[in-house]
Amino acid sequence: MNKSINDKTQLVVIRIVLAEDHTIVRNGIKNLLEKVPNFEVIGEATNGKEVLQLFDNGLEADIVLADMNMPVMGGLELAQKLKELGTKAKVVVLTMIDFEKYVFNALKNGVTGYLLKNVGADELIFAINHIHADGRYICSELALRFMDRLTQMPEPLSTEDDGDVEFTRRELEVLSLTADGYTNQQIADKLFTSKRTVEGHRQSMINKTGARNTIALIRYALLHGIIN
Repeated sequence: MNKSINDKTQLVVIRIVLAEDHTIVRNGIKNLLEKVPNFEVIGEATNGKEVLQLFDNGLEADIVLADMNMPVMGGLELAQKLKELGTKAKVVVLTMIDFEKYVFNALKNGVTGYLLKNVGADELIFAINHIHADGRYICSELALRFMDRLTQMPEPLSTEDDGDVEFTRRELEVLSLTADGYTNQQIADKLFTSKRTVEGHRQSMINKTGARNTIALIRYALLHGIIN
């Protein structure tokens, strides 16, 4: 009996604010979280602005579990605001949006956890505990998808001769504009030169790097920090 009491007193309570504009969904998540011994839902909101008001009123939370898309202020903007305010609360977003660029953008802008709304209860609980212990997390469905894409990517180009590859200023300009999606003619217009000259610069860079084509050239430049 004493052992059981001691185990409970050693639990690290994680204080959670739940932000979700759909009442039924919010209540369902709340009921789930409240069944976890070390979870405590200390605040609820229907949008990010209401979460900020809770913090302004002195609420101290460890985790903010927020829908990505909410009226007035969504989860991503909320994460950015909390980061600017210097709060210690970590934002975990729940969303149906599974596009890579949204995931990376969220993680770059203050989000520490990215979960799809079809995530299971066990994974949700694990993610919150993991993130609270100073980690970051994306749900297994997204992680596996990203891993599959990585394994399908071609092998990186050899870096043995990286030190010998030098681009001129004009070549770097052409490379940067190419990576931004501009055509040869558009680049020529921007740089006040001819399309043929642009093509020559591009071919020169392909020859220097040993890239097979323009896509491989851009990938080479990204891998080696020449462009970002």
